[in-house]
Parts: sequence; structure tokens; C-alpha cells
Amino acid sequence: MLPCTIARRTLPALLALALGAAPAAAQYYQTDFPAEEFQARWSAVYDAIGDDAVAVVQGMPRTDGYIFPRQYNTFYYLSGVEVPGAYMVLDGGTRRATLFLPPRDERLARAEGLELSAQDGEFARRAIGVDSVASTEDMSPTTWPIGAGGDRPVIYAELSPAEGHQQSRGELRAAETARVLDPWDGGTSRQRRFVELLRARQPRSEIRDLNPVLDELRSIKSPREIALIRRACQLAGFGVTEAMRSTERGVYEYQLDAAARYMFNLHGARLDGYRPITASGTENINRLHYFRNLEQLKDGDLVLMDFAPDYRYYVCDIGRVWPVSGTYRDETQRELIQFILEYHKAVMSRIRPGVTADQIMAEAAEAMETVFARTRFSKPIYEAAARTLVQRGGGVFSHTVGMAVHDVGSYRSAPLMVGQVFSVDPQLRVPEESLYLRYEDTVVVTPTGVENFTDFMPMELADMERTVREQGVVQKVPVVF
Repeated sequence: MLPCTIARRTLPALLALALGAAPAAAQYYQTDFPAEEFQARWSAVYDAIGDDAVAVVQGMPRTDGYIFPRQYNTFYYLSGVEVPGAYMVLDGGTRRATLFLPPRDERLARAEGLELSAQDGEFARRAIGVDSVASTEDMSPTTWPIGAGGDRPVIYAELSPAEGHQQSRGELRAAETARVLDPWDGGTSRQRRFVELLRARQPRSEIRDLNPVLDELRSIKSPREIALIRRACQLAGFGVTEAMRSTERGVYEYQLDAAARYMFNLHGARLDGYRPITASGTENINRLHYFRNLEQLKDGDLVLMDFAPDYRYYVCDIGRVWPVSGTYRDETQRELIQFILEYHKAVMSRIRPGVTADQIMAEAAEAMETVFARTRFSKPIYEAAARTLVQRGGGVFSHTVGMAVHDVGSYRSAPLMVGQVFSVDPQLRVPEESLYLRYEDTVVVTPTGVENFTDFMPMELADMERTVREQGVVQKVPVVF
């Protein structure tokens, strides 16, 4: 036991140290991106908006149920903050970043864990690199956000809906349009409502669109972002391969989903990147974005699966087609899928920085003439479909991939650059027989060419047949009906 005099002197200091350190030690905040990376992103925003403007970004609202509180992509990209109800101001004139956080809700802190709050300014400044932290209670409708950074005549804000869990901008815009046109709804996106409030409360300021600025930044992935996408794709590959193993007659499509999701969650993914496409049989496969996933697998049918996780706010996009029986049924299945694979390889081997997608497609088309010369198509309509695929690309250079599966930004209008991530997804259609087949992988442009994040997966037809004949988790875990 300490002597009384020492105890009287040291105990208060020890208690103060313990009480002061406990919140920071228990604080939840992401660790994938350091403050320096956020500061570099802010610097690019300052350069883009100029000295006379501020950019304001709104985080996600508090969820209205027991829903995983996944932050908006743009807000997370700029801050790494996941707590609902946060805002950020980036001042182009002073080049200062201010983070507004809600005051601490002690009830929620006890029930769900300690999140960042307005009381955690020192921790937030250290972890995120912001210049100042304030409470959302200080956001006066008459002075904010102009009052946060001096008198600025221009305010940049998001004019497009912000992506959340399993969301991409195209789908968000379509859904918003449908609501606006519904005479009994008329609701707009939260971002549009935010802009309306800014215009009403700062009538002398010009509101400009921040999305093009952020889209351009997000279109080139940093090494840390690429590492997260690579891991998301590894998990996607594990999951889809496990679904292949679990395939056999009598299994349900949703059970293949379960096999894939088991691998996602087992390896650290918390959410799905998008709803799973697990389609068996010609009719379901031909629906492109089929999602019911209720059909029972039948011998002779093919399975098309397109599924990937959301891993720490980054996703992947992959697709494979394999036979339920473990053997491709006939030459129709084999010849068409093999041709798509050959075209996939022809394109993939030519991806490199400094050339356009159209140039690569032209080079691949020329190389495919030798494949046409040695391929004996069983029907004229199959050769016609194959030539249409090669002539038009058939989606081979597909959408960007990143924080959303259909990510923002573009890579088709200029030569490819290092750090661009997109889907390579050749798709062959035979409309006369309602056939739709494809191979899909997610890739990143590197200084020397391209990295296919899922090149470890079964890709050759024989390898996929062999994998289907193995036992998967669905066979190993008893199912009780």
C-alpha cells in the first residue's frame, strides 16, 4: 500500500489521467487513412474552388432504425468521419478545414459506443487534420457557412444525391426523378434540400456544384484506396469461388448468396457492395440485374453470379458463369463462354497508361481475327453475336469502381492514367435465343500495364468445372427446412 501522503498527492492525478484518457482510448475512428491524405484532398479542393469560395459538405443523417450507419461516400472521402449529423466547411480563401460535429449523446454512447462528438475537438484535429472543430449547435442559419470562413460570395455544395450503402449516383438520380414526378410524394434528395436551404439563408451567395470537383479527385485512386479495393476484390473472389463450390442440382440461388456472403463476413466485410445477382437458367440470366434469387438450380442450366462486398467503404465488381452440373452442357455453352474469355484476355493484356480505351479495343479486335479463324461456331447467329461483341466492345470497358460499384468519374474520354479503377466486362448477347453471357473483373491501371484484382479466381472453363465439382459450405452445413 502507498504511504498516505503519496497516495493523497498521486491518486487525484491518476484519476484525472484515467478519466481524461478513457474517452480517447475508446473513441472509434477509422485507421485506413491518415490526416495527411485528407489534407491533400482538401488542398485539391481549395485549388479548384478558388479564394472567393467555401465548400460545404453534409454528412449522413441519424438512421431511423437499427440500420448500419454507413456514411455518405463524399463525406467519408473528405473526413473519414462516420458519425451521423456531421458537416464540413473547406474555405478556399483561408485554406482552413472546419469540422462540425453533434454534441455527445450520452445515452447513445452508453448503448452503442463512443463516437466522435463536438467534445472531442483535440482528438479530431489530431486524427483528421482539420484546423478547427465546432458543434453543430453553433451552425446559425443566418451566418453559416459564410460566417465560418469570412465573407465569401460563392458556396460550393453537392447538387447530386450522395451515395450511401449499396448506392450509385445513376440509380439515386433515377429514384429522385421518380419521387419528384409522383404527385403524392414530390420529395427531393437530402442534398437538393440542403442547397435550397443554403440559397434561402445565403441569398447573396452564388451556389455552385461541388460534385465535379470531388468526382475528378475520386477518379484517381491513391495507393491506400487501391489497397482497400484490392482487399474487397480478394473477398469477392473468395465468395464467388465458394458459391461455385456450393453449386449443385437442388440448391437455391439464395444459398449461393449465403455461401459468398459467409466468406465476405468471415474476412472482415461488414456490408454488401450491392445486391447479389445470382441467376440460374436462361430466363433469369437474361434479366441482367435479376435479384429475386429464389430459383432452385437445375442440371443443364448455367449460373451467372455478380456479387461483391463493401469493405471499409470500397467495393469490387466481378462476374462469372458456370454450369450447375459441373460440366458445360453442350457446345453452345462452351463455345460462347470460351469466346468471351478470349476477348476478355485480348483486352486485358493491352490495358496500359497513355492510350485510350478505343485504341485498346481496336488492337484487341485485330488480335481476335485469329480467334475467329480457328473457332467453328455451331450457328451463324453465334458468330454474328461474337462479331458484334468485338466490333462494339459489348461493355468490355465498363463503369468505374471505387467507393460505389458504379463509381463517379470517367476514364473513357482521355488516355488511361495510373490509378484509374474500372470494370472489364465483355457481354455477349444472342437475342434470338435470349442468351446473355459475360466475364467481369475489376482492374487498376499501373505504371507498367494493369492489375487484375481477381486473377486468382477460376477463369478457364476447365477450372470452373473442377471447382463446381468440389464441396462448398452449403454442402457442409446442414440446412433445416
